[in-house]
Amino acid sequence: MSLLSKGRKIRLAKACDQNRRVPQWVIVRTKRSVVAHPKRRNWRKSTLKV
Repeated sequence: MSLLSKGRKIRLAKACDQNRRVPQWVIVRTKRSVVAHPKRRNWRKSTLKV
């Protein structure tokens, strides 16, 4: 038995999946005009509303 419910685990997994860097092929394709990820989240700086 886990402490987290299944829905909460799924939402945390989605947040973890969204917190990735911009793929390398996107950087190459846009000739480095897209390098940063505007919605990138740091675990220390902001909290999740999950």
